[in-house]
Amino acid sequence: MKKRFYYVGIILLASLFIVSLETPTQAVIKWRYQSMWVPSITLWRGDKYFSDLMNILAKGELEIQYFPGGTLITRSDEIFDAVSKGTLDMASDWPSYWEGKNTAFGLVTSTPVWFTPGDYMLWFWQAGGLELSQELYAKYGIVWFPHSVTGPESGQRSNKPIRKGEDYKGVKMRQCGRVQAKILHDLGGAAIFMPGAEIYLALSRGTIDAGEFSVPECDWAMGFQEVTKFWVLPGWHQPGPVSGLMISKKSWDKLPDRVKFMFKEAAMATMMWSWTYFEYSSGEYTRKFKEKGTTYTILDKATLDKIHDYAYKYLLEDAEANPDHAKIAFSQAKYFKDIEEWRTIQQPFTWGRTPPRMDEIYSKLEAIAKKHKVYDSVINLERTVRKRMEKQEFWKPGTPYIENPITPK
Repeated sequence: MKKRFYYVGIILLASLFIVSLETPTQAVIKWRYQSMWVPSITLWRGDKYFSDLMNILAKGELEIQYFPGGTLITRSDEIFDAVSKGTLDMASDWPSYWEGKNTAFGLVTSTPVWFTPGDYMLWFWQAGGLELSQELYAKYGIVWFPHSVTGPESGQRSNKPIRKGEDYKGVKMRQCGRVQAKILHDLGGAAIFMPGAEIYLALSRGTIDAGEFSVPECDWAMGFQEVTKFWVLPGWHQPGPVSGLMISKKSWDKLPDRVKFMFKEAAMATMMWSWTYFEYSSGEYTRKFKEKGTTYTILDKATLDKIHDYAYKYLLEDAEANPDHAKIAFSQAKYFKDIEEWRTIQQPFTWGRTPPRMDEIYSKLEAIAKKHKVYDSVINLERTVRKRMEKQEFWKPGTPYIENPITPK
């Protein structure tokens, strides 16, 4: 009897060994991921934080190899198409760079005198902003998550003091953003676009009179304290700059559901980390600029009122011309209206702001959204998202991943 059990055991072990040879273990998926930013532009911090976090969370399933900006795709304006075509699995982006493809991309990152960081975080994660943004990117074969946000950009750095609209006249300024450039032109300045890496040299040679790029830490790393004397505030042109993660739909579809689940959670965590990091460092680097001798000037109210007028004009024009733009702009205006009373009754213990004339702007965007037949989809999406958040039914491993919390049945 013992001999029989011995032989049976040998046969079972041999069978298990043969099965193990015939059933290979799940191979680790390997991705190439390039930052939008070269090492001298410290906005790469959020990009690197995300890949480091995902490589721990998805260990054994997904391995993301991080490349600094310019490493694989040398031109930043080609990185969108590289992800869209699947040449690159993933890359970070600043959505406004893609306004030439669709003006709605500008709303996803930083519209003049509009969303602040807190507004973006609430809108993305609670009010349908993520879904609307993903719908926009999906038109180009890309899955997208916001993963980084900073406080308002520093403002503009100049070699002449600018305190009112008239002071912009004749100033040649590196100014990024399609609408931002139009506003600068309306104020009498000349907007010149150039890559971030070229701004220092252009300022030092006098090719441009002023420039802007990002938050104080980033501007310091780019050496602006060495080639400018004045700092024009506040940063009206980009009050809540968002960066995101572009993922090739082809690569995304190959991921296990468990790893897909991790992406949104890691993006939310990275967004919180990046905002707190850059906001804290802005205090430190503001002091550094002052110690270096930089003088800051504050634009007067009349100029800021004029900038609001210009910004609203272009916001409404773009919404009239583009249903995608109208859809997102209306959603954002509705967010402002929905939270306005709460903000007002909690002052001064509150955050953010409701831009002036919001009743008027909301009504006009509502009419445009109805004209484009996108009004109902925005309202229905918001209701669905709120029900999903309130129900808080968590995604379950072993089921197809769609969203988290998952959409109520």
